Amino acid sequence: MAGGEQDGRCPRCDTPYGGGQEYCLECGARLPSQSGVVGRLGSAWRRRFDWYPGDWIWPTLLALLIAAVAGAASAIWLADGSSASDKTLVATSPGASSVQQTQSAPEPTVTQPTPTTTAAPPPPPPPVNAPVIWPAGRSGWTIVLDSLPSPSGRASATAEAQRARRSGMKRIGVLDSSQFSSLHPGYLVVFAGIYGSQAEAQSAIIDAHRHGFGGAYPRRITP
Repeated sequence: MAGGEQDGRCPRCDTPYGGGQEYCLECGARLPSQSGVVGRLGSAWRRRFDWYPGDWIWPTLLALLIAAVAGAASAIWLADGSSASDKTLVATSPGASSVQQTQSAPEPTVTQPTPTTTAAPPPPPPPVNAPVIWPAGRSGWTIVLDSLPSPSGRASATAEAQRARRSGMKRIGVLDSSQFSSLHPGYLVVFAGIYGSQAEAQSAIIDAHRHGFGGAYPRRITP
């Protein structure tokens, strides 16, 4: 090209261009930069070789160089650390040879067996529908199922209480009327239940009638 030294050729149409030219006069493509470090490196490349890959090659080569240097430094550092950890600690004293220190193994831990305690068995459950004994010193209401004379009525009272339990009634017992101020002395009373009020006892009469004790009635029991 007239008027100056040819610096390269257009990467699109291969038309020669001169220094400082920004665009190709043939196809209008933007030409590689000729200024700065990248421009000077590109010009040197084009003078040595017939082709030029573009300005992107220089940042790429720089990044590869930095990565290579970093990898080499990491490898050296890891090798130094590994060799240092493999060295045996040696204790030295004046006039004595080096003695390698060895660390004794820890003593095994012996686990003592835990003593086992046997819990006491629970008390046996009370007999199902056992005879009820009126609590000493307690006042309350009950349902009188039957009253029998004391001199000859012990067996009959016991049999009547058993009949009430066999019929399905609960909390059946026999008491001596002579031990309670609210009852006429000289009788054995077959009763069902212990209640805190007359209303509670009154509501239980229906259950007594349903089990065949039509003459049952509520009565207060006072010691």
